[in-house]
Amino acid sequence: MPDSNPNTVTAPPVKSPPRPRVSWLRGNAQILAALGALVLLFLFNALFTPHFLSVQTLNVNLTQVATIVIVAVGMTLVIASGGIDLSVGALMAISGALAPMLFLHPPFGSPALGILLAFTVPVLVAGVFGLFNGTLVTRFGIQPFIATLILFIAGRGIAQVMTNGQLQTFSNTTFQYIGLGRPFGIPFQVILMLVIVALFAWIMARTVFGRYVLAVGGNERAAGLAGVPVRRVKLLVYGISGLLAGIAGLIVIAINSSSDANQVGLNMELDAIAAVAVGGTALTGGRATIIGTLLGALIIQLIRFTLLAKGVPDAAALVVKAAIILLAVYVQRQQH
Repeated sequence: MPDSNPNTVTAPPVKSPPRPRVSWLRGNAQILAALGALVLLFLFNALFTPHFLSVQTLNVNLTQVATIVIVAVGMTLVIASGGIDLSVGALMAISGALAPMLFLHPPFGSPALGILLAFTVPVLVAGVFGLFNGTLVTRFGIQPFIATLILFIAGRGIAQVMTNGQLQTFSNTTFQYIGLGRPFGIPFQVILMLVIVALFAWIMARTVFGRYVLAVGGNERAAGLAGVPVRRVKLLVYGISGLLAGIAGLIVIAINSSSDANQVGLNMELDAIAAVAVGGTALTGGRATIIGTLLGALIIQLIRFTLLAKGVPDAAALVVKAAIILLAVYVQRQQH
């Protein structure tokens, strides 16, 4: 017989938690959307763009996107930690300016030593500048936008001072292998890009450091109270971003057989941030996907290639890129 007591309160029905598969799909919706967009772009070009499926066209697109992806991987870590790095293009210029100075004028007259130093010293110097950015953020409490804006402005000037504003041209097959090498017919920088993506995808998914980065970006105060070394984590992500920018700078000058401090890495910070946003990493921090960043960079590259192939001016491609970023941020806000 039903309870007729008016004071009886009926508990609301308990909703069952979402199934794991549905939860996974919701959490990775933007990555799946990016993958779908990439497939559609690929199919469109395969059907309507002449010679798109040729090995030459494929290599051109992959080599053009490789440096963006390498820099964007470091940017992903920085953004996931709740920061931003505007200095990556300038650090590429510094790395690209320093390398030819080392192998064109090798210490002790040793070409082998000059090449070895050209591959290592510029990358380490860029990493040190990245640590400088991290120090400004962690030790002095400067906002990441302002802290990295310092080297965004001064870094390219440093590169120009190093080279006296002169274009450095060279021909060195050993050094240029990083940009022009073709092991097994695959561009070397593409192999390097895939190795870096795989390495940092594993780091972010399987290591304590990866969890620390996401914890700091999600709630820095709570992470500190939980014992996460917040300052050290932030310092490391900016250092890693600098190292990867240094590697990208070497690739660019190796491809061009020259180093121009005015042009190396120009606007790279914008391309990297765009790839990160389109790939699904939350710009507010706390969530990161390295594979998504790779997909985002490929989407932007394919859109640019498609527009150019159809005779659309490159300036219009910039407008489309801005619209893509706006759409990606809107999708993130809706998911949040």
